[in-house]
Amino acid sequence: MPTTSLKLSDELKQRAAAAAEKNGVSPHAFMVRAIEQAATAAEQRAGFISEAQAAREQMLKTGKGYDTGEVHAYLKARVAGNKAAKPKARSWQS
Repeated sequence: MPTTSLKLSDELKQRAAAAAEKNGVSPHAFMVRAIEQAATAAEQRAGFISEAQAAREQMLKTGKGYDTGEVHAYLKARVAGNKAAKPKARSWQS
């Protein structure tokens, strides 16, 4: 496995070491985990943006979309553990 150097300010290095100690891991393991979590978050965000762009293109192509109020009501019901009918796509163009 190749080695990578990180230049950290003294303050950040101390914070990372203290956090690692509290979590019972080495500073190295703590930093590897932090970088892995940041990379995963960036990948998930990129996927979310890609899906949103594709949905927007589909909406513009078909002229159909979902009413925000209906979507929010559906999500609230589902989070509360209740059954709810999925909102239906409707034409939004005049």
